[in-house]
Amino acid sequence: MFRSTPHLVAQTLETRTPLFGFLGVSAVLSAVLALAAHLTLGTATVALLVFVGAVIVAGYALVNSYPHPVLGVCNAVTLARAAMVAFLTGALVSPDVSAWVVFAVASSAFALDGVDGWLARRAGLVSDFGGRFDMETDAALGAVTSLWLLTSGTTGPEILILGFMRYAFVGASFFWSALQAPLPQAFRRKAICVVQIAALIFLIFPLTPQAAVPPAISIAALLLSWSFLVDVLWLIRRAA
Repeated sequence: MFRSTPHLVAQTLETRTPLFGFLGVSAVLSAVLALAAHLTLGTATVALLVFVGAVIVAGYALVNSYPHPVLGVCNAVTLARAAMVAFLTGALVSPDVSAWVVFAVASSAFALDGVDGWLARRAGLVSDFGGRFDMETDAALGAVTSLWLLTSGTTGPEILILGFMRYAFVGASFFWSALQAPLPQAFRRKAICVVQIAALIFLIFPLTPQAAVPPAISIAALLLSWSFLVDVLWLIRRAA
């Protein structure tokens, strides 16, 4: 019995190593986020609270489902993107924040999308956790940027279609069990997600002409609605 103890200790440390790395990166990002939010937003409270919430949820998922012995740069990049989304959430309650700052942070978060996946494949650290973490970060980025466009007066409430359609789908799945089934991988879904976020950032860009706003929203909303309709119909046929 005692001979197995070193093996159990090593196994426990191997399991906890990604969490230690995750918490260490989170601490560094929290400090950077606090400083950036204080200098540009005037307060870091909202941004830090959102980021801490994201760290808690993601950390719990990491402990319960991450299969690799190291965290990897890939997940650190996704965590940095989550910190950027937290910053943008703080911008929602900071009326004096510059649109250029919001555009720069949102563009950076968008530019890093795909980098984390590429790094994960290159390092052999692909996981369901990493894919879900990346997807939820994308969804949050879309939601926060759409809210900023609404509250800043750049667009009307129709912009919420681009930011909250996925959350509406998730909400509907609680009442319609057919929507809870896993979906197969689809390039179409990933491509339209890119179009969705790109359209939101295009609308945030301070020099975007007002005449371009309605068509940008309409085209992106139609593509997103079509993509969700394809998935819903596939799930219904599967459940039939």
